[in-house]
Order: sequence, then C-alpha cells, then structure tokens
Amino acid sequence: MEHVITVENLSKSYGDTHAVQNISFAVQKGEIFGIIGPNGAGKTTTIEMLEGIRKPDQGSIDVLGLQPHRQLRELNKRIGVQFQATSIQKKMKVREALDLFSSFYKTNTQKDYLIELLGLKEKLNVQFEDLSGGWKQRVTLALATLHQPEILFLDEPSMGLDPHARREMWSMIKLLKEQGCTIVITTHYMEEAERLCNRVAMIYGGQLKALNTPQELLEEMAVNYLSFQSNGLEYDHLLSLPGVIRIENEHDTFKVYSETLQETTYHIFAHCNEKDIVIENFKFEKGTLDDLFVHYLEKEDQPA
Repeated sequence: MEHVITVENLSKSYGDTHAVQNISFAVQKGEIFGIIGPNGAGKTTTIEMLEGIRKPDQGSIDVLGLQPHRQLRELNKRIGVQFQATSIQKKMKVREALDLFSSFYKTNTQKDYLIELLGLKEKLNVQFEDLSGGWKQRVTLALATLHQPEILFLDEPSMGLDPHARREMWSMIKLLKEQGCTIVITTHYMEEAERLCNRVAMIYGGQLKALNTPQELLEEMAVNYLSFQSNGLEYDHLLSLPGVIRIENEHDTFKVYSETLQETTYHIFAHCNEKDIVIENFKFEKGTLDDLFVHYLEKEDQPA
C-alpha cells in the first residue's frame, strides 16, 4: 500500500508543555485517517506540523514526498486544509468567496462541481454571516477542495454542528474519499471516527497510545461489556469479580466491562443464584470507540 504521509519520532514542545511526544505513523493513499483523543491531547499540533504551519522540534515528516515546513509553497498546491475556524469576511457572499479562492490557483478549479456536490447553489448570494453552522462548514469545505487536493486535512470538521448537520458533513467527506482524495481528520467525537475512518491514531497527553482500524482496536482492548438490570447487586461486589475493568450503574441498569466476559458472567450468575437475586434483560454488548475513549482516559488518570 502506497504511503502519502510518513511521520517518524515527531515531537513538539511549548516551554515545559510537551504537546507531541515521539509520535510515528504512516497514512495510506485513499484512506480516511483519524487522529483522535480528548481536547488538549496534541491532535491540532500534530496536524499543523503535517500541513507545514508549525515546525517540529524533532523527528521527520514526509507528505507527498515533501518536507512540509521547508517546501510549504509546493505542498500547498497539493493539499487542502479546513481549519476549526476559517476567517471569511462576514459580509462576503458565498459566490464571492468561491470566486476569490478560485483566483488563488493558476489551474482551473472544480468550483462548479463543488457547488453542485455540496448543494451550494441556493446559498450563492447569501452573506457568510447569515449561514448556519452546517452551511458555513460546507462553504469552507468547498474552499479547501477547489483545487482537487491529493490530501485533505480536516481539523474537527463537525465541531459545534447539530446532529443532523454532522451527519450531512460525514456524507460529504465520504463523497470526497470516493473521488480518490486521502483525508486526515482530527476529532474528539468518537462516533465520527468510528463512522468515517479506515484507521485511527489515538493520542493522549501528546503520545500515540494505539493505531489500528476502529474494529481491531475494539477487539484488542476488550471494551465489550455485559448489560443487565438488577436491584440486588452491589457495585463493590461486581467490581471485585475477575476480569472486571469498570462498571457503570444508572437506575439499577448495569454495564460491566470485563477482559473475560465469560468468566465474569459465570461469577455474576453464581452469586445471584446463591443470594436469590433477580437479573433481567441480560445481554452481551459490543463496545464502541466512546467506550475505548473512556477506558484510555481512566488509565491516564490512574497513578503510576
């Protein structure tokens, strides 16, 4: 598989703050690659170094055969960037913004195609300040892809969007991938990463904690769980059972996360049989990236 981005031993600090610490990964051509983690994890710093906006303190970056911070002018011709916030004059109309950004490129842009693809025709004469959050994201996505970039960088693309607008954004990102564009996306929305990404790099405290497909990460980290209802079981007893990682309990509905689901199930039912405790709606449930996200946060918070 052809790699369009290769990162080796990348580090960046701001004073005593180590924003990115010795990270290595590669992005394959044509995939949607997610950089995920909580706010402040180092996601934006990482992607800005890939874009050439920030210079790394240590390590190497290769993007399409170029060194971003040294060959930025050449790189900008081949990548597109959608920032968390793009500065567009409030009174500028959508048509004017598209025309202005198109003028930045010597070659013909795909402006008309994007107007059709992103449904912008009805908004061309609307001022940017009058657009909803979802429509603003469509416009900035169009501006980032006018020149048919080989790689598209999206930094928290659905930040602040309502659920409907977020799903519309996901659909548009998938369409761009189908065009052959490689997409690198940062997000702290785990559902977004699970729905969109072929592979994800999980970053916490500036360090790379895991790298794989969402499905394989979930299998590796054993975040599947048992769910059931009972008003007779005690939290502390469940937590003491073999294999149990953590427990969630709300209104006598339990979620028991375990590394050994079968063994944990045996002990739960043996205890309930001995104590004459009733269990209802018992299920084996498949974990999500949200569960894995919480799992890593809890590990980070534990004392060394």
